[in-house]
Amino acid sequence: MLYAPIKLFKTKNRIVYLSRQSNDKSIDMSLLEKAIESELPDYEQVFRLRMIPDGFAAKIKYCFGIIADMYYLATSKVAILDTYSITVSCLKHKKDLKVIQMWHALGAVKKFGLQSVGTKEGRDEKISKAMCMHKNYDVVLAPSKATARFYMQAFGYTADKIKICSLPRVDEILSDNGIASKFFKENPALCDKKIVLYLPTFRDREIYAVNELKVEFADDMKDYHLIVSEHPLFSKTKKDDRFSYNGNFSSIELMKVADFIITDYSACAFEASILMKPLYFFVPDYNQYLEERGTNIDLKAELPSAVFENAHDLCLSIKNNIYDSNSLFAFKSKYVENTDTNNASIIAKFIAMELTES
Repeated sequence: MLYAPIKLFKTKNRIVYLSRQSNDKSIDMSLLEKAIESELPDYEQVFRLRMIPDGFAAKIKYCFGIIADMYYLATSKVAILDTYSITVSCLKHKKDLKVIQMWHALGAVKKFGLQSVGTKEGRDEKISKAMCMHKNYDVVLAPSKATARFYMQAFGYTADKIKICSLPRVDEILSDNGIASKFFKENPALCDKKIVLYLPTFRDREIYAVNELKVEFADDMKDYHLIVSEHPLFSKTKKDDRFSYNGNFSSIELMKVADFIITDYSACAFEASILMKPLYFFVPDYNQYLEERGTNIDLKAELPSAVFENAHDLCLSIKNNIYDSNSLFAFKSKYVENTDTNNASIIAKFIAMELTES
């Protein structure tokens, strides 16, 4: 009822971005914004980026913001999302609105979206149906044909809705922007050490996994420095200066600096594979996770020598510095097809083509 009169407003040369992932532009949005400025200079780009806040009053204010989202959806020609959007999926839009799902991860190791509905870590089935989870997308971007199969299940679409294209962040991952020089300038004590970066996904057992790795690396601080870069939604562990660093660096920047990268079920594994640095999976809850959530990728089959359930064995593997780079290359090639630095431009041109055809 609220949306119907709002849709009477005239559609403009406007592209709106919506996200609940962050209150700030993601690297993908920032890079795509620049590419669209070049490709479609007469288009306005509006960013509606708001995480759902804590507190009753803040949530009420957030609901009023949803009405503003309706206005921008009603007056835009393209909507670009990087997560589920209440207004996009629950409302009936103008026929000329193009909705593009540019998911916030470069793939999916773990099951998500509709794949995980009804599981212990997934959404409730009744709530998912009531909230029309992932409805109304015209295009879903996927970095590879292999990943497209997961996305079709997770979002509930057929192959004709999938556009094979890597995310703009791949451009940034492969660019040489001198970040290593900046990092070691701010952290001179780490210049002679091997940097081991741990990038876990968001899950309840993160504290346990973090502590296991800290115990193993605590005795080897002379030669190695473990950096724990927690998931942005997780803040239950206390900061430990022994496993930290100076400066403000993104996870992508830290990956460029690291000598070894450890993750678990996080999609940052795909980003790390592009850099072709030794990539390890620390999964002490592997069997339990398969039962409770499930994975799209059989890690032990695809990277058998890089998957560990025991922190001590993982630490020994890193120290021995023996790694199967051929398996990593096969992993990268399978899940990220385009590793050139033109992905933002490809998406911008695709959007321009969609607008021309409509």
